[in-house]
Amino acid sequence: MAARGARRLLGSLWIALFLGQPDPAAAARSSSQSPAGSTVRTFTPFYFLVEPVDTLSVRGAFVILNCSAYCETSPKIEWKKDGTFLNLVSDDRRQLLPDGSLLINGVVHSKHNKPDEGYYQCVATVESLGTIVSRTAKLTVAGLPRFTSQPESTSVYRGNSVILNCEVNADLVPFVRWEQDRQPFFLDDRIFTLPSGALIISNVTDGDGGLYRCVIESGGSPKYSDEAELKVLPDPEVPLNLVFLRQPSSLTKVTGQSAVFPCVTAGFPTPVIKWMRNEEELTIEDSERFLLLAGGSLEISDITEDDAGTYACIVDNGNETIEAQADLIVQAPPEFLKLPANIYAHESMDIVFECEVTGKPTPTVKWIKNGDMVIPSDYFKIVKEHNLQVLGLVKSDEGFYQCIAENDVGNAQAGAQLIILEHDVAIPTLPPTPLTSATTDHLAPATTGPLPSAPRDVVASLVSTRFIKLTWRTPASDPHGDNLTYTVFYTKEGINRERVENTSRPGEMQVTIQNLMPETVYVFRVVAQNKHGPGESSVPLKVATQPEVQLPGPAPNIRAYANSPTSITVTWDTPLSGNGEIQNYKLYYMEKGTDNEQDVDVGGHSYTINGLKKYTEYSFRVVAYNKHGPGVSTQDVVVQTLSDVPSAAPQNLSLEVRNSKSIMIQWQPPPAGTHNGQITGYKIRYRKASRKSEVTESIGGTQLFQLIEGLERGTEYSFRVAALTSNGTGPATDWISAETFESDLDETRVPEVPSSLHVRPLVTSIVVSWTPPENQNIVVRGYAIGYGIGSPHAQTIKVDYKQRYYTIENLDPSSHYVITLKAFNNVGEGIPLYESAVTRPHTDTSEVDLFVINAPYTPVPDPSPMMPPVGVQASILSHDTIRITWADNSLPKNQKITDARYYTVRWKTNIPANTKYKTANTTTLSYLVTSLKPNTLYEFSVMVTKGRRSSTWSMTAHGTTFELVPTSPPKDVTVVSKEGKPRTIIVNWQPPSEANGKITGYIIYYSTDVNAEIHDWVIEPVVGNRLTHQIQELTLDTPYYFKIQARNSKGMGPMSEAVQFRTPKGSAGKGSRPLDIGPDYKPPMSGSNSPHGSPTSHLDSNMLLVIIVSVGVITIVIVVIVAVFCTRRTTSHQKKKRAACKSVNGSHKYKGNSKDVKPPDLWIHHERLELKPIDKSPDPNPIMTDTPIPRNSQDITPVDNSMDSNIHQRRNSYRGHESEDSMSTLAGRRGMRPKMMMPFDSQPPQQSVRNTPSTDTMPASSSQTGCADHQDPESATASYLANAQEEDSGQSLPTAHVRPSHPLKSFAVPAVPPTGSTYDPALPSTPLLTQQVHSVKTASIGTLGRTRPPMPVVVPSAPDVQETTRMLEDSESNYEPDELTKEMAHLEGLMKDLNAITTA
Repeated sequence: MAARGARRLLGSLWIALFLGQPDPAAAARSSSQSPAGSTVRTFTPFYFLVEPVDTLSVRGAFVILNCSAYCETSPKIEWKKDGTFLNLVSDDRRQLLPDGSLLINGVVHSKHNKPDEGYYQCVATVESLGTIVSRTAKLTVAGLPRFTSQPESTSVYRGNSVILNCEVNADLVPFVRWEQDRQPFFLDDRIFTLPSGALIISNVTDGDGGLYRCVIESGGSPKYSDEAELKVLPDPEVPLNLVFLRQPSSLTKVTGQSAVFPCVTAGFPTPVIKWMRNEEELTIEDSERFLLLAGGSLEISDITEDDAGTYACIVDNGNETIEAQADLIVQAPPEFLKLPANIYAHESMDIVFECEVTGKPTPTVKWIKNGDMVIPSDYFKIVKEHNLQVLGLVKSDEGFYQCIAENDVGNAQAGAQLIILEHDVAIPTLPPTPLTSATTDHLAPATTGPLPSAPRDVVASLVSTRFIKLTWRTPASDPHGDNLTYTVFYTKEGINRERVENTSRPGEMQVTIQNLMPETVYVFRVVAQNKHGPGESSVPLKVATQPEVQLPGPAPNIRAYANSPTSITVTWDTPLSGNGEIQNYKLYYMEKGTDNEQDVDVGGHSYTINGLKKYTEYSFRVVAYNKHGPGVSTQDVVVQTLSDVPSAAPQNLSLEVRNSKSIMIQWQPPPAGTHNGQITGYKIRYRKASRKSEVTESIGGTQLFQLIEGLERGTEYSFRVAALTSNGTGPATDWISAETFESDLDETRVPEVPSSLHVRPLVTSIVVSWTPPENQNIVVRGYAIGYGIGSPHAQTIKVDYKQRYYTIENLDPSSHYVITLKAFNNVGEGIPLYESAVTRPHTDTSEVDLFVINAPYTPVPDPSPMMPPVGVQASILSHDTIRITWADNSLPKNQKITDARYYTVRWKTNIPANTKYKTANTTTLSYLVTSLKPNTLYEFSVMVTKGRRSSTWSMTAHGTTFELVPTSPPKDVTVVSKEGKPRTIIVNWQPPSEANGKITGYIIYYSTDVNAEIHDWVIEPVVGNRLTHQIQELTLDTPYYFKIQARNSKGMGPMSEAVQFRTPKGSAGKGSRPLDIGPDYKPPMSGSNSPHGSPTSHLDSNMLLVIIVSVGVITIVIVVIVAVFCTRRTTSHQKKKRAACKSVNGSHKYKGNSKDVKPPDLWIHHERLELKPIDKSPDPNPIMTDTPIPRNSQDITPVDNSMDSNIHQRRNSYRGHESEDSMSTLAGRRGMRPKMMMPFDSQPPQQSVRNTPSTDTMPASSSQTGCADHQDPESATASYLANAQEEDSGQSLPTAHVRPSHPLKSFAVPAVPPTGSTYDPALPSTPLLTQQVHSVKTASIGTLGRTRPPMPVVVPSAPDVQETTRMLEDSESNYEPDELTKEMAHLEGLMKDLNAITTA
């Protein structure tokens, strides 16, 4: 019943547009009868026939402002000026005409008195009906005649254009005319005036010369400008540069007006002028609104909003081109999209007058009721910006309501009538009126019958600050009340304007009244209603809403704007209803389309949120907090972050070779979320596969494919694609390659027969699949499928050449079909292949039928499945690149790809925990995987995809990338002082994060000056398996700075940051330093140093006993080793070595005395080891040259190609065993800077090395010098390397020159290389050789690769032949490698025992 009542209500609301021509018939039709039989008042036509318009007048003239209104009863017409009614009865100059127009005689206008200029409005009133007002019209009076610029004398070449200025006020332009020689000058196609009043003459002739002046005739005597003479010159004989006499300027116009863009130029030859709009050429010839004026100016008539834009005047005379631009801004006066409609209503109802307007700028809307402005209140509200809502209607609300829309360029009005009917009169059933949902059920028409009594026990069950919930019981007259509906009337106490709220469904006995005011008394009454109408009202109930906690209102003026692609700034003002001091704000924001709202506390009135997604919409709202808690939230504001370049490359890039000169490239857009803006296009770059080929760039649209043509035959090309946004270019895909065909396929004949045809009958369809012709050298453009019952010629379908299957639909069940398949090209169709099939009966419900019915377009796979690629191989090319190659057994033997298949390569590091693969697509049988990690094992596999079929992954191939120099320094470098030894520090570190290979060693740099050149720092080499090192004999209470550098087989990595450490204060006096004592002195192992050089001054008897025992043990070890050496010499070994020397060096003679040669001393006094500086040697005839150790393999001068492999296969012989207390002294090195030097270009030795253990030199392995010979300088190095390669036992150790006055303890004891050890180019060893060198190229660890000038080395004269011969014989006496290794291992064990004793 309630639904029926609602339909009656909606059908009972009458809407009529009362604007327009009067229609008495329509008015008569509007008088209708209600179902109850009562008469309904009709809407009265009342509107303006003519409204005043904006008018321009001159002083002293008369003006008529038209106005005429229609109504059945003649309306009374009045006029307002600037909002105030005019008293026309006592006005001599203004009078009201019979039709309602206003006549103004003798317009008055002066500088200080402007009584007639202003805004006029016509007001029409009908007694007992209402009042309406017209639009507002502006009367403008032209000012006094005056010139802002006047014409000036000028000359012009015949055929050119000229402009004569005469600019006046805009309101005087219509009154300007020109005179030539004081005679009226008439305008024609060559001559026109600009809106400013200036005169333009184009294609000047001799008759245009003379005196010109402009005249203003605005009433009264005319006003003349100065006269200007125009001289016409003959045609110039030489070209003249183009210049603008008047350029177009930006204009703002209203729709319907005209605009002129001047474009006046001078130059010879005469130029041609064309116009562009928004970079598109204007077609003026075919346009009715665009006109090209004389000289090239553009006139636009009857302007529309579509004419807005940038206009460019392009002038070209064949020699040069000039251009000027101007903008046209188009404004539009208000225009109604939806007019207010007449409304019938009852008292207490809520109604809405709708009014939609458009215009530019956006119009503002105000409402007028019976000629008076509607002021918004609790009962009159502006909703949805333009609509008027009236709540709780009362009888006095009846009348005419007008919607007034206005903007900067105009105003308009539209109105509607409101009639309030008596409650016993039903609203007419024709078109529904825009009522609120709260009043719909209230309008059910009444029928005859008993009405319900008043509802009982009306109470407020819930009272809040803004709402009240009412409940009641059914009326006594209807205890069940299932079919009753209820209406609640309520109002503020003391106000007679009631509002109404209905229950939502029949039988419901509660309702919640919302949007109430806090701490306000309201009066409620409830009325029950049945099918016959409303019954009695309940007793009024007074309820007061609760007082509201003083919470802040919504923050006004919330605004959000994007700063960058990842940040947005939100600003707001202090809430107007703050109700107490604002403590802080909470800003809520959320990505549009999600429900994950985040918040941040803000103390001020703005906040910038960073880290947002690019080109993404976010919503923001603000809540203010005071001491009572959160206030009212603002409305959400939505803003989008700025766009940016794409952050990912396009996907699934694939190539398809079309022919010998073109390749089709296809791709997919970047992944969703990485576009960062609107994709505006794609940039394609391609080049020949050769490295030095030029890259061609092509920018296409938003399509996902591009055909690259004009390529060379049989050439491999590489392609990559990047996506574009308005911000720029995103990352590109990896390069993928494809090779064009050597020759195009043959199309001089038809294709051959397809190699196979298979049919698969279903109930109403047959799936046809096939394979292409075996001869793939003939072009196939597509396939023709013919089919029919008993004959294949009933119907024919053609498909693309790539297709291999097709489903023939809509067939008859249980029917015999004959199917034919032919391949075709541009020459014709080939030989057909036939097959027949019988469709299945209707009763067949096999699984296959269900599959096809559910998915009729599911592709049917080829009979032969795709096989995975085979022979996958990984070829390591560099530290970050591996080439993957494979074969495809489904291709012909020549492995040429002629179809649209592509391959997917996937790879990952060979770590069990790593399951994340990276993939890439390619259309060739190889792929170059780049951006890999150095020294990392990867596994690779490949799959092939053709159409919608894919193979399984192939067997995996593995490859380890090459090593690379460390790209990060050692980390966690710490320096601590050793307990009990203030002059000893311990340096600890961790390996580099990016070692890029096995760390073979470290170099510790330290200095007291952090700003010193790096070659001035002291260095400490450490083997690669050590992560700690001790440095002793440092100066007390001194700051030191430490850096560490890691080394692998490829070279040195970067240095760590300097770490500062200050040694502690000790007992040593200020300025104390170690004494310059003899070379045989060993400092006490405890680290204590006596300033007087006495080893016992601070030691107790126990320590002295330990030292004595240690010296005894060392002496015994030396004696044992020497004895073993002497007893193990064998004659056969000497002969074998001598024969080897002779086979290499020939029969050269040697000079020398063998008695000076002594066996090598394997006990090396490393605590006295020093590297002799080459530039400060005090010895004029040094026995040895300095030995530099190169930093890496790049520092070694290459010998020849034959030796490269040998060099790279050798191991580093510079690996020493370091004791726990490896020692170094910085104090002893202050006098000079040590350098380790090694010659690169060397001469063979000509003097033996003398063993002098009691003095300066450290002995070298004498076997290294045994096989030396005189050679040319060019072959010296090669000879040495060849000799060293043959003599495994002749590997030499790093050597140094020892000076007792400078005890440098930088190196640990070098280990004797084992048998078969190989040479490592990263740190090459150097034989101890005395060499005759004309110029020696040297490098220093201290100089870090900086080149030094060659230095001459003076060597003594060679000994005689006998001495050298003996030296060779003695030097060849040596141990076998296994025996020497055992002895060294035994010696190393004794040294460890000794260290344990001394440190105990």
